[in-house]
Amino acid sequence: MTRIVLPTSLTRALLVGAGAGVIASLVMAMYAMIAAWEKGTGFFTPLYHIASLWASGDSMMASMEDAAAGTDFHFVLGTAILGALIHITTGAGYGAVFGLIASRLPFGLAVLAVVGLVYGFIVFAVSAYAGLPLAAAVFDSGDPIKNMAEMAGWGTFIIEHLLFGLVLGVLVALGNRKTAAASTEPIAH
Repeated sequence: MTRIVLPTSLTRALLVGAGAGVIASLVMAMYAMIAAWEKGTGFFTPLYHIASLWASGDSMMASMEDAAAGTDFHFVLGTAILGALIHITTGAGYGAVFGLIASRLPFGLAVLAVVGLVYGFIVFAVSAYAGLPLAAAVFDSGDPIKNMAEMAGWGTFIIEHLLFGLVLGVLVALGNRKTAAASTEPIAH
């Protein structure tokens, strides 16, 4: 029986990265929501904050006002879903780019976890200083998007992105490991 080793495809790398980016964005969002709750600005406020890219900031403001009055769980389904979809889509995009980069690196889980942390910091910097101000200008969404890092708190915003990168690096490493194992299986003729 002849063994054929198939190279990791571009499509597979992008899909592994995008899938990992979705999961990493969910972990990041949960951290952001818990941090907002702990700060007393409302558990769902981060979702409404993200949604303010396209939607009115009314849900975000109402959530923050309710939290200040002692009600931490102000919930608006449509705005929450919009915020989650924007966040997940962005995470998938950043994840796909990382998946492509990581597929070309000969590193294992531990090193890709560290590379993911570095990537998470790069995503933070790109988002805070270029992506969010650009998105605010393109979608005419103003200060809530432009100043998202400041409004969330710089420390929290950095930790969110480091967490995103760490989870992304680990998941992509595991996905690459699975791809490598599958590509070395013999193909029957």
